[in-house]
Amino acid sequence: MTKIAYVTPRYGAEIVGGAENAARKLAERLVADLGWEVEALTTCAVDNRSWANDYPEGTVEVNGVRVHRFPNAAGRDPGFDRFSRKILEQPFRAAPRDQDRWIQMQGPHSPALLDAVAASDADLLVFGPYLYEPAVRGIPAVARRAVFHPAAHDEAPIHLPIYRRVFTSARGLVFWTNTERRLVERLFAVASSPQIVLGLGVDDGEGDPAAARAALGLGERPFLLYQGRIDDGKGTTVLAEFFAAYKRRRPGPLALVLSGPVDDRPPEHPDIVVPGMVSDSTMWGLFRGAEVYVHPSAYESFSIVLMDAWEAGRPALVNARCEVTREHCLRSGGGLWFGDYATFEVALDRLLGDAALRARLGQRGQAYVEANYRWPALIERYRRFLEQLC
Repeated sequence: MTKIAYVTPRYGAEIVGGAENAARKLAERLVADLGWEVEALTTCAVDNRSWANDYPEGTVEVNGVRVHRFPNAAGRDPGFDRFSRKILEQPFRAAPRDQDRWIQMQGPHSPALLDAVAASDADLLVFGPYLYEPAVRGIPAVARRAVFHPAAHDEAPIHLPIYRRVFTSARGLVFWTNTERRLVERLFAVASSPQIVLGLGVDDGEGDPAAARAALGLGERPFLLYQGRIDDGKGTTVLAEFFAAYKRRRPGPLALVLSGPVDDRPPEHPDIVVPGMVSDSTMWGLFRGAEVYVHPSAYESFSIVLMDAWEAGRPALVNARCEVTREHCLRSGGGLWFGDYATFEVALDRLLGDAALRARLGQRGQAYVEANYRWPALIERYRRFLEQLC
């Protein structure tokens, strides 16, 4: 029997981060669908800013996966943001000492986790995302057994020279999209490394739009939906500002729902609803009841919530600066994109003014998910790749 260990900075059902959530779903599927022995090596953190030790240290079982949590000796340094701005002005010129300091100041810093990685008897250790110390220090330590899900996108940190060794040391690479693969092959000498473009499977969800509307007090108002972390880095503040400008020019009952954990609360607006975390049934009810799903993030490596929206038959409106979500829209025919307020307004007018168009785009998105991201075929491809590496 194959034994796999997933190494992530956070792990748990409460974690909504895309890369960590993807790792958990894959780990659980390897157990449930293939009967493999799977464990997770991680820290005690829930929050990816403070990296505080919120979970207790020790071993628990989460949906068939044995999860070993190790404490962080240090979280995010208070001076990290200021130091980071200086280093990332010209990341390719950063001195090795400054790069090492940047990694540790960013957090999480867990020597106990790294010791567990080095001591693991797993056939393969699966790391992700690329940004943090568990991957940066862990992959070179177990290079011939390391499988890397980098969740890479074109941002300043990936141009730090410290990541060259991380990407080139891994035994195999797993990408979420062709866009991510092209980026990594452009930046690092990995063309000869075993690799696969996998994506992520989409789960079916049940939820009643009427019940979701009642839960949020929306009544019969039409609404746009964003689901995920409410964070400046995810583009939610810009989305709120664009929506407020749209309502000034297009008065009416339209609302915007920003659903998910709140890191950066958007400006107050009477038509913007911020319920925080909602239940799965309410989330799926919102997906099915929304006029349009809007995803404003400029930096995504896959975007499972976009797939969820298409699974629910909703049309999408995405950020043109995000090559990944734009490519999904191009390949599927399931959505439009905006690059500034003017194109946001034009696209939204087009979508809200044509119910037949919304239906067609939602159907195309749904067909794209069914053809590419259903679990049985995806896990079979993943199994073959991992077994070849073993």
